[in-house]
Amino acid sequence: MSVVLFNGFELLDVFGPLEVLSMVPEHFAVSLVGPSVGPVTSSQGAAVLANQSQSQAAAPDIVLVPGGAGTRQLVRDTQWLRWLREWASQASLITSVCTGAALLAAAGLLNGYRATTNNHHFAWVSAFGADTAWQPGARWVHDRDRWTSAGISAGIDMTLALVGELCGSGVAENVAARMEYDWPGLPPINH
Repeated sequence: MSVVLFNGFELLDVFGPLEVLSMVPEHFAVSLVGPSVGPVTSSQGAAVLANQSQSQAAAPDIVLVPGGAGTRQLVRDTQWLRWLREWASQASLITSVCTGAALLAAAGLLNGYRATTNNHHFAWVSAFGADTAWQPGARWVHDRDRWTSAGISAGIDMTLALVGELCGSGVAENVAARMEYDWPGLPPINH
């Protein structure tokens, strides 16, 4: 999985899903893609080290785009959105957590898809992607090769469901149990 980092990303949007994936390293290799190799500052002020730069990032298999305060500027950055669209379009699966869906929508990557986002920022995010069928109140939405989740902690639920889809429900249930995470395995809104 290739995780997109940008200044002002939300820590839990990244590290909730990464905690899930760390429990099944035989199935997922993770790379952190930032503006350049090196530190990228989160909304909370903690810096995380990107191990790939956007300009040299390998073709992704699965993409994860987090939300965070930094999305407010990036939705208007046409050069960054062009990079995201061209790079992420190579992936077999594209996912987002929270307001990361605004970036996917602004880049045209949710056109013709059902999607969700953070309930508290739903009006702002859903203003992007006029061709997106926004699903208010959904914890996560799985529509073909797109997975989107509501705010922050919903990314953990979505990633557990993704693990269940790709590796089997028993694997996802085992990961949730090992994390001592109360995961009901609620069904997403599917297309």
